[in-house]
Amino acid sequence: MLGLGATMLTKTLTFAAAFSAFASEIPWLIAIAFWLSGGFIKSGLGSRIAYGIVSLFGKTTLGLTYSLVFAEALLAPAIPSVAARAGGIFFPLAKALCLACGSDPKNGTEKKMGAYVMKTLFQTSCISSGMFITAMAANPLAVDLARDSLGATISWGQWALAGLVPGLVCLVSVPLILYVLFPPEVKDTPDAPAKARDELKKLGPLSLDEKITAGALGLTVALWIFGGQLGIGAVAAALLGLAVLLITNVVTWKECLSDNQAWDTLTWFAALIGMASYLNKFGFIKWFSDQVVKVVSGFGLSWQAAFGVITLLYFYSHYLFASGAAHIGAMYTAFLSVAIACGTPGLLAAIALGQLSNLMGCLTTYGIGSAPPYFGAGYVSQAKWYQLGLLLSVFYLAVWLGIGGAWWKVIGLW
Repeated sequence: MLGLGATMLTKTLTFAAAFSAFASEIPWLIAIAFWLSGGFIKSGLGSRIAYGIVSLFGKTTLGLTYSLVFAEALLAPAIPSVAARAGGIFFPLAKALCLACGSDPKNGTEKKMGAYVMKTLFQTSCISSGMFITAMAANPLAVDLARDSLGATISWGQWALAGLVPGLVCLVSVPLILYVLFPPEVKDTPDAPAKARDELKKLGPLSLDEKITAGALGLTVALWIFGGQLGIGAVAAALLGLAVLLITNVVTWKECLSDNQAWDTLTWFAALIGMASYLNKFGFIKWFSDQVVKVVSGFGLSWQAAFGVITLLYFYSHYLFASGAAHIGAMYTAFLSVAIACGTPGLLAAIALGQLSNLMGCLTTYGIGSAPPYFGAGYVSQAKWYQLGLLLSVFYLAVWLGIGGAWWKVIGLW
């Protein structure tokens, strides 16, 4: 609001220009997705799915971890806040299971299994957030900024298809890598499935609210994937799902009004999108990209090598940011413009930088919304957190630019 006010007081922007992005569909899509996820959490369906998977696959520490990892990935498209998924569902569940298995940092037993589980769940939350537009609040911001640069909107399906192969490779590999680099002392967790079944018994049979929520979210996600073929936009699909929850009283409008995170996101997204778009229109982004292109082109690199350099600079500069959204707002458009100017296909660069904007959260204890709860539990020391984050960042870049690059060739992104 201060930024928008300053642009109008200095007559840099008119009121219509400053607030133009409040008519953009992207901020509204993410706000509606927050309200949809409220039904998912309120009805208990999210917890039921997580406990159900743990009850089936949680007999060993590795199996327990995989069950939590893929449960989180399964819910990621329907819950647009990685902080909400971590803080509202998976961190409390993981901590309860670790304590039930005798792993508690207060007793000096954090390495029994809790340290491994917490670090793995945090790392994989960054991966799942990158796989879907609606899995992290700032992803739609990247889509909107890319639209200004490319003149075309990245669809939900395009983003998900691009992230499918590198995302699955990372989700499968990271628990195994950490099992070697940061192994739990306890390899078997026979009590975890029993604990999960106890919690499922407390939840009782599937409630009507849960059934309605499942149907509404299933319909919404289906329309996000296939609605483009029917002429149904992403916001219209989300509104349909929300309407089902409101009409059936699974979610009330009063609850939507009191969802501070949704309205906060809507407000700063629209403000940030508006100002960023005018930075581009006024020529600042072109000037910045021209300066960087001069430096990069001086090395005579191919577009593939140049994009690798650009990606490294963009990725590791996240050490300076405490928010993925702040990083995207400040640097995404500029680095995307540089990549395109160096010859990188626009759609490839836009999706790759957007997805990596989530993975770069792996580096620090503050860089993405899931970091504070998992680190704050006290299971992993700060030094170990940074050390493992740095090592895994190299792996993520290799997978996304290597295996991901080959996959993007197959699906026609370049």
